[in-house]
Amino acid sequence: MKRKTLRLYLVLISLALLGTATMLVLNAFDREIVFFFSPSEIAAERPVPGRVIRLGGLVETGSVKKLDDGATVSFKVTDLKAATEIAYRGVLPDLFREGQGVVVEGAFNDSGNFVASQVLAKHDENYLPPEVAKALKASGRWQEGAGTEATPAAMPANSSATSGASQ
Repeated sequence: MKRKTLRLYLVLISLALLGTATMLVLNAFDREIVFFFSPSEIAAERPVPGRVIRLGGLVETGSVKKLDDGATVSFKVTDLKAATEIAYRGVLPDLFREGQGVVVEGAFNDSGNFVASQVLAKHDENYLPPEVAKALKASGRWQEGAGTEATPAAMPANSSATSGASQ
């Protein structure tokens, strides 16, 4: 075998191995990346069932309900333009309540219902996901420096019990 041919085979094998490694890395990223959506984005285009996503917004006032089994909670997450119904089985965070910022992680099932595997409540009275804060500003319900208390009808006032929790 000539030296040129041997070099060509070595380059081709190296390219094939590099291509395979790149494919494996991209495949792993595709399975592990969790995208963030707002309820308006979900209303416009629903993700594929089974695809794990994060959904952020405010817990809609009057939407929190315990289901008959006692362990499942149903509530709506809104960005004040659209709302998405969430079902969560488990213990909710202490800071979870109506009118407060929340990020839920989960997936839509084949029936089109969002089933959360994790609920993350806000940790600070001024925190909202950037996408939700942008939607609140666009709707005129956000006042700079006022946090999320810009609309008392949509959101209850913060209790003093949670103000010391982030310290």
